[in-house]
Amino acid sequence: MKKVILMAALMLSSVAAFAQNAVGSISIQPKAGLSIANLTDANADAKLGLVFGAEAEYQVTDIFSLSGGLLYSMQGAKWEGTNITLPIFGNISTGDAKLNLGYINVPIIANVYVVKGLAVKLGVQPGFCVSKDNTKPNAVDVSIPVGLSYEYQNFVLDTRYNWGVSKVFKNSDSKNSVFQITVGYKFGI
Repeated sequence: MKKVILMAALMLSSVAAFAQNAVGSISIQPKAGLSIANLTDANADAKLGLVFGAEAEYQVTDIFSLSGGLLYSMQGAKWEGTNITLPIFGNISTGDAKLNLGYINVPIIANVYVVKGLAVKLGVQPGFCVSKDNTKPNAVDVSIPVGLSYEYQNFVLDTRYNWGVSKVFKNSDSKNSVFQITVGYKFGI
């Protein structure tokens, strides 16, 4: 984790840049897209879901802005069934299984514009579990969002990896691992 933060800081500090918005401006960005979620240390497959919500951004300097938002994200994992042949019982099939978790995430992100319209993102994201299957996940999830976004004529394409740092369940070391790609539109206020 220290290496990722150090690399991001070096990259961000070494690039001259241009912001898309005027210093001191505030914008709102509704967005929607796709999440590809999994759990670490769970021997599971990635699960597709939706992500949608809005973020607000304050342009601090020509190259630096801060943003915060509320995003609903479908997360979890899936396991495909297997067939096992036992000498006495014959073929036994285990069914497919899915873990469906829904979170309200609150990303707080620093954005550095490395060229006009292109921003590198790093922040912290508390998340609150609001829907679950017949499981008992921890109510709060914390992750580190790292990503890139590109803005053209107020349309924003955002790709983000949310690196889970807190355990999803009390009795497990599994953490959320979520890749998101969204499309949004910025409105100045």
